[in-house]
Amino acid sequence: MPPTDASTDAGTAPETDPGADPCPGPGTDSEDTLELRLPEELMALLGGAPEPARPGGPDGPTGSVGPTGSTGRTGPSGSTGAAGGSAATGSAGATGAGAGATGATGAAAAVGSAGPVGSVGSAGPVGPVGPVGTAGGDLLDGVAGWGPTETPVGAFQLVPVRVERDLPLVTRWMNDPAVAAFWELAGAEAVTEEHLRRQTDGDGRSVPCLGLLEGTPMSYWEIYRADLDQLARHYPARPHDTGVHLLIGGVAHRGHGLGSALLRAVADLVLDRRPACARVVAEPDLRNIPSVSAFLSGGFRFSAEVELPGKRAALMVRDRALRDLL
Repeated sequence: MPPTDASTDAGTAPETDPGADPCPGPGTDSEDTLELRLPEELMALLGGAPEPARPGGPDGPTGSVGPTGSTGRTGPSGSTGAAGGSAATGSAGATGAGAGATGATGAAAAVGSAGPVGSVGSAGPVGPVGPVGTAGGDLLDGVAGWGPTETPVGAFQLVPVRVERDLPLVTRWMNDPAVAAFWELAGAEAVTEEHLRRQTDGDGRSVPCLGLLEGTPMSYWEIYRADLDQLARHYPARPHDTGVHLLIGGVAHRGHGLGSALLRAVADLVLDRRPACARVVAEPDLRNIPSVSAFLSGGFRFSAEVELPGKRAALMVRDRALRDLL
């Protein structure tokens, strides 16, 4: 799923009809239109992907069609704290990706995506199973190798979670009342561990990460393929749409506008490292005004209202084509 340092909810699409399929359409970067064409990954999953003609065949060599260019109850969604006193931007709902939270400038702590109301993600990944990867079989183009990026608040880097190393820290953050209200992952380490391992042991459509600011872990993120998530059943998804969930971990990092700054930085990092991705998406709860504000301040635009299981969300989009204007 994620907003900033406010208790905003950005939830990704929750579970709906299990037989429904996402229907992404290409369109332009800033236009949300629906074209009934499944991405190659889903076609491969359903066993209906056409095989490219081999060189020398009757029709000559044919190339495979290149894919077109990620807050959880559809997959784990995250939360973002707003610059107010909030800490999480998402709930633990799953949007096919991980749950995450981002801080916005309001008084809320979480901005979740497709998770329960008030959260950016829900606790379990949802979405089609077993798509084919992009580069080298990696559905998200190697998040581990994205490297650091400079932001107005310092050098920031996403580091994929290693459960054995990071579980105590992430569990502590999930048990913060401001975060737990949206992520719904409070409890023993086993609760958080199950949520993390659904992603780390999965097919790579969602990657849980620690956000390091000047080398210090201070936030939790989930970067996920929104087009392969159940969220895609609730909006006109396009191939390689990427979702973001975020939560600001420490109280000291909340309420200073970090959420908006980091949301912008991470969304742009996604666009820089994933050439096929034309949009980064999130779905904060409409009632979580600080979260929605954080996304707007972070360069996202309001696209539509989306009815998700457990909440009515604001679909927030950062377009590649508009990144220099917003």
